[in-house]
Amino acid sequence: MPSIEFATNGKRKANMSPDISQNKRPATSKNRVPAHKDSSKEEEYNVVLREFYPSEMTNARALQYNNDELPRPIAVLNDAISETARERERIPVKDAVVHWFKCDLRTQDNKALHLAAEKAKTSNVPLICMHVISPQDYQAHFTSAVRVDFVLRTLEILKSTLGQLDIPLYVETVDKRKTIPNRLLQLWEKWGVSHVYTNIEYEVDELRREALLTQQSLEKGIAFTAVPDTCVVAPGELSSQQGKQYAVYSPWFRAWIAYLHSHPEHLELYEKPGKNPAGTREKYEELFRASVPDAPENKSLSAEEKTRFRSMWPPGEDEAHERLHKFLDQKVGKYKDSRNFPAANSTAVLSVHFASGTLSARTAVKSARDANSTKKLDAGNLGIVGWISEVAWRDFYKHVLAHWPYVCMNKPFKPEYTNIKWEYDMDLFRAWCSGQTGYPIVDAAMRQLNYTGYMHNRCRMIVASFLAKDLLIDWRMGETYFMEHLIDGDFASNNGGWGFSASTGVDPQPYFRIFNPLLQSEKFDAEGEYIRKWVPELEAVKGKAIHDPYGRGAEAQAEKNGYPKHVVDHKGAREKALARYKEGLGRATA
Repeated sequence: MPSIEFATNGKRKANMSPDISQNKRPATSKNRVPAHKDSSKEEEYNVVLREFYPSEMTNARALQYNNDELPRPIAVLNDAISETARERERIPVKDAVVHWFKCDLRTQDNKALHLAAEKAKTSNVPLICMHVISPQDYQAHFTSAVRVDFVLRTLEILKSTLGQLDIPLYVETVDKRKTIPNRLLQLWEKWGVSHVYTNIEYEVDELRREALLTQQSLEKGIAFTAVPDTCVVAPGELSSQQGKQYAVYSPWFRAWIAYLHSHPEHLELYEKPGKNPAGTREKYEELFRASVPDAPENKSLSAEEKTRFRSMWPPGEDEAHERLHKFLDQKVGKYKDSRNFPAANSTAVLSVHFASGTLSARTAVKSARDANSTKKLDAGNLGIVGWISEVAWRDFYKHVLAHWPYVCMNKPFKPEYTNIKWEYDMDLFRAWCSGQTGYPIVDAAMRQLNYTGYMHNRCRMIVASFLAKDLLIDWRMGETYFMEHLIDGDFASNNGGWGFSASTGVDPQPYFRIFNPLLQSEKFDAEGEYIRKWVPELEAVKGKAIHDPYGRGAEAQAEKNGYPKHVVDHKGAREKALARYKEGLGRATA
């Protein structure tokens, strides 16, 4: 197994620099509350990273977002888009049009890229594509080195694909994250750009940055247009009968299905860009010559890691489409019954492509629908219906992120869960991280993550529940560890998953439902195939003892091979967790 290094800095996405365009609501005695709490413990253990962000916000300030007393960043961006629409429409096309790639690294079914290409085509000017590498964003957002490597390899392929159309892809490293807007404006002015298109990202930093660029670009005579494309159904399109954002998945999913049935155009795919005009290569020769930079020093892999990960994770949109169609042709029919078994190899393993944008969720849902016997998204083959529902969870968590932005600022969806007293036992945390807890299913999952950059979804729930409820360690430390090691790390999905397992998030399991790792192991890895693959110390253990070697007669084998005993007793840990949750919440119900 590779060695594990513990970060001494880094943080999940949260509020970036001073609030942008958030002066729409003046402070009053009603909405002036303490903004931040003492988070020295969280800062010590890198739950809060002061290098880039303020201390953890108070529960009262989080509730101001819920009560519409503070403007949500998505509303600020939407206001900026609306307020500048007429002026942007009046800007004439100049020398070139830009598409800014972010987490949408594909030419197929890319809304902003399509709009940029059409704008360039109608005026017979070149389309320029670009991507920014931001070491500080990587650090602040806990982006894993393996994900950065996957993105850079994807950019190499994308540059080649676009080059065949005489479209340049320029990739630049910008060392200081706060200087990115100014650097972009400098480049656009240098290239004679009049129009820029990009797809919206829903993390707070990105929403604020795009609101700023919408305004600042206009001052330079540039129309900056950010459009929704990450989700099949954009945040804000769905609401309950009371006009509220859904906080429970099941009714949200029914509304999502109904919306797509009544708006089938939302599953129509966008065409690839066409070829650039003659002379583009000569005019922008410097951009064509520029290579994709190496990974920043803070996110570089060793030679062994590069070899290992690159053999496991081929990059690019063609690979994503091949994997999608192979899954729909060969596996989706049994998906509903087999998806929870980590040894079954029955899932699509497309999360890395959704996270990097080499595959759009819209393409995935449309392809699954087209493989079904009906055009209804909730009927026909149960495997297809189930898989579409799993893809929809990604939309759901982004809708949550947009409406409750404080989940991007170190706060749980349920702010009152901040009052739970968490442990910060680093010996136990290291045992969990390295797969040395003495619970074979937990250890197998963590070792899979450390070696491959990936973990089966059922196992993500098991290990998250174990960290939060058996070890009582602050769940945000686990959330961060996942982001630092997953090749498919996506803030909204990762945060949502951890919130579910720790019972602090949107639509979670009740806090009193605590996974028993032994029962989970017996149910989802009955023969121990998954455990034996990732815990070689137990490879020779026979029968049911694989799930609990020290409790089922395989103590000699486990001890001889150096496999540890349980770091905690589950029964005692469960009772302690229930008491701690009740104490923190001041009540006996979830």
